[in-house]
Amino acid sequence: MIRFLTSGESHGDSLQGIIEGLPANLYFNIEYINHELKRRQKGYGRSERMAIEKDEIIVLSGINNCHTTGNPISIMIKNRGTNIELTEVMRPRPGHGDLAGTLKYNRKGGRSVLERASARETAMRVALGGICKLLLKTLNIEVYSHVIKIGEVEVPKENCVNINKEELLKADKSILRVLDSKTEKIMIEKINNIRKEGDTLGGVIEVIGMNVPVGLGSYTSWDRRLDGKIAYSIMSIPGIKGIEFGLGFNTSNKPGSKVHDEIYYDVNGYHRETNNAGGIEGGVSNGENIVFRAVMKPIPTLKKPLNTIDMETKEQAYAQFERSDVCAVPSASIVAENMLAYVLANEIMKKFGGDSIEELKFNFKSYIAGLKER
Repeated sequence: MIRFLTSGESHGDSLQGIIEGLPANLYFNIEYINHELKRRQKGYGRSERMAIEKDEIIVLSGINNCHTTGNPISIMIKNRGTNIELTEVMRPRPGHGDLAGTLKYNRKGGRSVLERASARETAMRVALGGICKLLLKTLNIEVYSHVIKIGEVEVPKENCVNINKEELLKADKSILRVLDSKTEKIMIEKINNIRKEGDTLGGVIEVIGMNVPVGLGSYTSWDRRLDGKIAYSIMSIPGIKGIEFGLGFNTSNKPGSKVHDEIYYDVNGYHRETNNAGGIEGGVSNGENIVFRAVMKPIPTLKKPLNTIDMETKEQAYAQFERSDVCAVPSASIVAENMLAYVLANEIMKKFGGDSIEELKFNFKSYIAGLKER
């Protein structure tokens, strides 16, 4: 089983991460992982901190001659945007964990809550997820994403149907990771207007896992269902408030005949001509692409602050302002990619096992070959 742990604060010296359960002899492409971190930092609407930070990993253990050893891997990302005066947070921000965290841990103020609850922590998740992506790539499994909505501005539905790999790769060429240039211009204008108003915007992202084999996850116990595990990992990303697979909530207003994916068979085996299920049936991957959408709320730190209570005086006040983004939806799409990569890599290791990458690939290929005989 693959598992990881992160530590570190938003304005601390560094972020740290440790991941274990990866097989030996996997090529550790540090340039690829740093590129993933660079993708997370992009996006129109990010704060000035993104111009300061240049996230790159420092490998502390678990890698020898650019390959995994089978040992736990520990890495670090240095924080650069830390040379600011930090004050205690006594005026908690509505929508953030300031107040609840302060009360839970019996702290004087919300500074320690802010430092750890900050989305800065997701930089390490992207780095660790990047390692999982490297594992998946050896089996030809790929993960992509794009932004489909910011505020009330949405990419036309026809631009979001049957998207292939080549089209998804174009998302990184957009400053908002949007696959329609006309919509992108409208979104940028909307972000500009919201920034002037001292407000923030959320949105919707779509994540797609390609070439995922049949059989990941299980229906045998509630906590082994693949969609449940993916939902858990995505909902743990700061700001994410909802997730749907395939048709998702739209299945509620359609008859079953318009929802369920009919099954066919040819020389390549079983397949479906639609993917309304989002690639998962009965908690098990069915061989189609894993497709889900996630909703990100507007960032709760506003230059035009909302009403709150001063925790020291208990009097009405305006919420404290911290350096923050106006819109971080494009960044969230990269974090979601890497969290999906972690879940899929974990399920791959559970099902196929192997102490080395060679053993894993042999087991995987044997299973795929066997599917054609069933």
